[in-house]
Amino acid sequence: MILPIPLRGDIRYRFDLAGGATMDMGCYTINLLRFLAGGEPLEVTGARAKLSSPRVDRYMQADFRLPGGATGRITASLFSAALPRVSARVTGERGELRVLNPIAPHLYHRLSVRTQEERRTEKVPGDASYTHQLRAFAEHLRGGRPMATDARDGVANMRVIDAVYDAAGLPRRGT
Repeated sequence: MILPIPLRGDIRYRFDLAGGATMDMGCYTINLLRFLAGGEPLEVTGARAKLSSPRVDRYMQADFRLPGGATGRITASLFSAALPRVSARVTGERGELRVLNPIAPHLYHRLSVRTQEERRTEKVPGDASYTHQLRAFAEHLRGGRPMATDARDGVANMRVIDAVYDAAGLPRRGT
């Protein structure tokens, strides 16, 4: 996920407020990686950061060893020369799935599936992600279904974020 936020005074660049690309954009990419992998990453095999200040990443790329022998990579950037990009790609033995804008699917988005047998592209209409989140929260408060993500999921996501910072040689946030 690459979304330029070049404002140096922005709180996302403050270490004392847990700033950095991995904490901001990276939490979404890591959560999506965990979801697509169907389990927790087994290891961060490498991480490379570009810094906006001595302890704050403006760009992070991390590679993972995943369950079942799969590998994964996340990219999170608040400021880089790359064009804005919000996407996911899953490549398997039989084909590839690409998702354009999985974070805010109410804006321009697209699912593309490519196999040896077929190629197809679909658009899925729907409300904003925040609308879905608010509905789920309201249903939960009314005693309905459980939340799709809970505190345990947040803690699991933070463990991966910490491992990425460790692999990049940067301090963990909140230390």
